Amino acid sequence: MPRRSDDLHLAPSSADDRREVAFTDDLVVLPDQTGDDTDAGWGERRAGNDDRLLADRPPHWG
Repeated sequence: MPRRSDDLHLAPSSADDRREVAFTDDLVVLPDQTGDDTDAGWGERRAGNDDRLLADRPPHWG
């Protein structure tokens, strides 16, 4: 049964209405990245790009 706005002043009538619910901010519903969206998910090894970039830098960079 839906509650009306004038019913808000009444005392809770069931155990569920009296139950305290604690909300936390650390609840993760969906991850930021799935396993399929990683290098390992694609069957590639996890490696950085830094070595290739340093090897391919122009000669005038010293």
